[in-house]
Amino acid sequence: MIYTVDMTQPSQINFSPATVAEEVAQNIRMILATPLGSAALNRTLGLDYSIIDEPSYIAESRLTAEIITAITEQEPRAIVADISFHKDIEEQLTGSLAVVLKYSLAEEE
Repeated sequence: MIYTVDMTQPSQINFSPATVAEEVAQNIRMILATPLGSAALNRTLGLDYSIIDEPSYIAESRLTAEIITAITEQEPRAIVADISFHKDIEEQLTGSLAVVLKYSLAEEE
């Protein structure tokens, strides 16, 4: 089964997720939203946000690789199936990239 994490949609933290899929999705959101080195007790959590300063076509390629590496290392229960970027004109003008990530669970494979 393919699950989706859409960073353009708001979400709330659930401290007792009902399913593994919900827990994994929440962990992926945390990885995507955390700048590398900013988590006090885990400096390896998150993504290198300096990539965003590059031209969009380069940033998207580098960020895709960074996301796959981070998810593989930090949430091994998820297998990344697809990464796309929400293309809103306002986001492009402000230089932000909103990720839409599709994944499956390793235990379901």
